[in-house]
Order: sequence, then C-alpha cells, then structure tokens
Amino acid sequence: MGTMDMARAAPLTVKEVKALQPRATRYEVRDWAEPGLYIVVYPSGSRSFVWRYSFGNRPKKLVLGPVGLAEARRKAREARHLRDDGTDPAVQKKAARLDKAEQARNDEREVKQAAKRARDDVGAVIEQFAERHCAGLRSGETVARVLRREVGGAWKGRRLSEIARADVHDLLDMLVDRGAPTQANRLYAYLNKMCGWALSRDMIDRNPCDGVAKPTKETGSGRTLDDRELALVWNAARRVGWPFGDIARLLILTGQRKSEISDATWKEIDLEAHLLRLPAERVKNGRAHDCPLSAQAIAILEALPRMDSQSAFVFTTTGKSPVSGFSKAKREIDEAIKALNGGEPIPAWTYHDLRRSAATGMGRIGVDVVVVERALNHVSGSFAGIVGAYQKQKYEREVRAALDAWGRHVERIVTGEASGGNILEFGGRT
Repeated sequence: MGTMDMARAAPLTVKEVKALQPRATRYEVRDWAEPGLYIVVYPSGSRSFVWRYSFGNRPKKLVLGPVGLAEARRKAREARHLRDDGTDPAVQKKAARLDKAEQARNDEREVKQAAKRARDDVGAVIEQFAERHCAGLRSGETVARVLRREVGGAWKGRRLSEIARADVHDLLDMLVDRGAPTQANRLYAYLNKMCGWALSRDMIDRNPCDGVAKPTKETGSGRTLDDRELALVWNAARRVGWPFGDIARLLILTGQRKSEISDATWKEIDLEAHLLRLPAERVKNGRAHDCPLSAQAIAILEALPRMDSQSAFVFTTTGKSPVSGFSKAKREIDEAIKALNGGEPIPAWTYHDLRRSAATGMGRIGVDVVVVERALNHVSGSFAGIVGAYQKQKYEREVRAALDAWGRHVERIVTGEASGGNILEFGGRT
C-alpha cells in the first residue's frame, strides 16, 4: 500500500483520474482541490474515493465510493462541514446505513404482510378453493356457491386468519335460527374443509373450525309422505307458485334430487321428447341420466316464465344463476299446508323426502323395484357391485311407463279421485 502525490500539488483532472493504472498493490493519489480527499486504485483496476480526516484527535477515514471526481469533492465538502459542526461523518454514515437497512426490512415486512392479507382474504380463499379443490368434485359447484353466498357474504373484506371460533359459531347459529339446521351442517362441513385446505397451504396458521361441533343432529334417513300428505304439499306448493312451488311439484313427479331440478337448464330439457337429460357432472353418482317427463311435468314446465332468451337456467331470478332461498320457501309451503289443513301442520318433512316418497309411491302402485331404481338413477340396491357393472339394460320403456303412471296417480290424489288403496294398471317388464 502506498500514497503517491502527483508531481505538482494541484487538483486532479478527470483525464488524470482516467489515466491512473493499477499496480501490484493498491495505492492512493491525493486530490488537492479538497483537503484530505484521495482516490484509491486497486490491483483489480477498480477505484474508490476516500476522505481522510481527524475527529477527537484520532485519524479517521470515510469511504466515499466509486463515484465521479465532482461527486467525490461534493461528498468530501459535506463531510468536512459535518466534522466542523461536531458530527463524526463516519458515525453518521454508519447510522444512516443501519436506518436504511432497517427501513428496507420494514418495507419487506409490510410487503409480505400485504401479500398475506391479500392471500387470506376470505373472498380470495373461497375463489382459490373453488378453483383448485372444488373444480374436480361432482358437488364442487354447489360447495363453491354455498361458500360464496354464506361465508363470502357474511365475512366480506375480512381475513381468514382473523376469523375466530366465535365467528364460526355465529355464522352457523344464524342458519339454524332461520330454520335451516341441515344447511348449517352442510356449511360447517364445507367451511371446515376449506379452512383445512387453507391451513395445509400456509394461508392461515390455524383452522377456526377446530373445536366447533356440528351445529345440529340430523334425524335418521327422513320419512315417506303418504298420498294425503303429498296432496297437501302439492297444493301448498301450487299456492306458493314460481319458482319454488314449481320445483317442489316437479320433485314429486320426477323423484330426482333437488339440485337436479332446481339447477336444470333449458338445454337439458327436451320438451318434444319429454326428457330431462342430466349430464354426468350434475349428478351425484357421476352417471348421466335421462329422466322421462310425464304429461303432468311437461305441463308445469311449459307454463313456466322465461326471463329472456339468453337465460340458460329454468329456475332463475337473475338470469345468471339458479335460484336460492329454499329454506324460506319451505316455510312458506309449510304455512300454506297449515292453511289447507285446518291450521294443522303435517309431520316435519324435507325436500329430499319427496324423492323418497316418489320411490315408495311408485312401488305402492305396482312398479318393480328395479325400475324404480332406474327411474331415480340409483347405483346401489339392485344395481350395486357386479350387477351394476354387467347389467346394461336401461329399462327406458319401463321407466317412462313408471313415471307416466306416477304422474297420473299424483294427479288423481291431488284432485281427490284416488282411493287409499288404488293400484294403477301397470305393465310388467319386457
């Protein structure tokens, strides 16, 4: 290491700085334009300005960096003014560097926190869950729709990591209090699954559903309505009208699942062929199903209003999505039943009980159990296991005859023409 002064004690020029060549060891050249200012030339060829000074009777050095000659002189003057005012420039530079590093760390933390806030926003989590998890499930659309409506609406703008167990209880209690205990149980299952999924992806640190029990106990496998009760439900549903009353009546006539009717599109309905063509992705068991439509079912469908020619859904109030609000509609049907039944309700029933009642009713009027199972698109029972794998006969004629006969029977019990033990004429299998 060495210090080399130019032949004359004069300020350096830019040309002289550029002409400096590296040597085997580092060396310094003084710039006389500013007291204490030197340029250091390293064996590698790199250069850096330094300012040498004394503070508190101790020699010190301030590294100014690989800047231009004019910038080096400016920095040296600022440092000298600080020293003359009683501040050690090297100490201040270190403090500024620490402040800058701390600010950078703070900025990084804020960016990460903002990203985390955006990532675990309740609405964002629901959409990611719908896209990455629900998309591959047969019931995925239903799960996503329920989460968007019940969770996305109630917790809009909130972070999932901030949701507490009490929030989950409040959400589920709200459903129970509005008379939808079964929906509360379903929502609990969907929400718990979504939160577990978010936890596995480090979106949240805990599942707010942990420690929360299913809100209500569901009662067994439901019940079967007799002909008188079915007639009351039918007439009450007719009073309630479109859309939920019409859905309930079609559930009685077809024996299909609620979502298979309520989410139907006009594209799936062939009025000329008297068929509801359910694609595999809309059916619980994943098996496409053609459900014959009786004359009574066709009459209901033909009388339905259409919002506009662009609406794909049969039952919609927006033109963009199927109807929702079945719990409220169920209460309206129950009130209408009481009005028709002298102020007395019938024992508790569910929409799914209408499917069970259709199956039992068809059996009661003489339909073979195998045909009933085909009509309801069951994959258990007579078509379980190896039987289902090899039994390819679809019983189209028998299923159509069964649902036509069931439609006539429903019409008779509604009009009061059917006797309690009436057995309809019904051909056997061919």
